[in-house]
Amino acid sequence: MKLIALLLSLSCATSAYAFPDGDAKAGQRLFEQFQCNTCHINMYGGDGSAIFTCPNSKVHNADELIAQIGRCGGNVDKAFSAREKQDIAAYLNRYYHLK
Repeated sequence: MKLIALLLSLSCATSAYAFPDGDAKAGQRLFEQFQCNTCHINMYGGDGSAIFTCPNSKVHNADELIAQIGRCGGNVDKAFSAREKQDIAAYLNRYYHLK
């Protein structure tokens, strides 16, 4: 159990590297609150996470991820604030590993 907690804390720390103002835990709450994976599941099936690792990913750097989160906000009728985008990006960076 301690190992799992350590790995999760390291994951959050690593995720925030490209997004120093982001809070990955807050980003996860927003991602779940707005059910962001609903659209991803419709597009890619499974749990929707394949959207983050597909070979034709539209995201290659931190700025592109922030921009994509802004566009995706329209799918959930939410104009994410700059802080919310940083938080969600910090959470999603566990897939992208952006620096």
